[in-house]
Amino acid sequence: MNLKSTVLLAAMAVILPMGAYAQNIAIVNGKPVPKARVSMLMQQASRNGQPVAPEMEARAKDEVVLREIFAQEAEKKGIPATADYKAQLELLRQTVLIRELFADYQKKNPVTDAEAKAEYDKVKASSSGTEYRARHILVEKEEDAKRLIAEIKAGAKFEDLAKKNSKDPGSAENGGDLDFAKPDAYVPEFGQAMAALKKGEMTQEPVKTQFGYHIIKLEDSREAQFPAFDDVKAQLMQRLSQAKLQKYQEDLRAAAKTDYKFSQ
Repeated sequence: MNLKSTVLLAAMAVILPMGAYAQNIAIVNGKPVPKARVSMLMQQASRNGQPVAPEMEARAKDEVVLREIFAQEAEKKGIPATADYKAQLELLRQTVLIRELFADYQKKNPVTDAEAKAEYDKVKASSSGTEYRARHILVEKEEDAKRLIAEIKAGAKFEDLAKKNSKDPGSAENGGDLDFAKPDAYVPEFGQAMAALKKGEMTQEPVKTQFGYHIIKLEDSREAQFPAFDDVKAQLMQRLSQAKLQKYQEDLRAAAKTDYKFSQ
């Protein structure tokens, strides 16, 4: 062997381990820990909604090396041969398979803009109508409601009495203000009484509901407001994607041949 060949072999002996190391982050007891494990761990974190910050890679490297150390010890102890390990491994195998199946379905069956727009138009149509902005005072007894109505008619401010007397914690601090809502957002007795009022009017008699006795004042009314398509497109597409996936799951269940009777 000439000098040139000897130098070449020596160089290869150095380069090959370096090339192998480039694919790994560590060697644990002679066994390489591939970089791909770090990438997979960070990918799973991202899937679970965790922010993938730059410092996470260092923690991920620590994690995969520790896993290799602990896994090697478990293998030494013969744990892979135990029935419990094998049962858990089968459940884990199914979990990964199912997750990838659903991810593959969603990737190949994306929600289109046309589908999202059709859903938007349907929801918007069902949400049309008149919205009412009302104030109310809620008390437990009818006589208390009648007394407060008399005080308002005598000149007391509705807002002040609401703050002082209303049992509704959600609106009392705001002078009884309920903001804009459609009548069907309330119990029927309340919604019907509110919708019968004209702007600025107040119920002349207490309105009884399951919560107690109400005095209702109508501040304003308007056509129902609805957000622009672009403002809700992302939420609609996510909802439709979940609906598609659910139907896919139901179809698979219906097509399966089994003697098992599902509880639901």
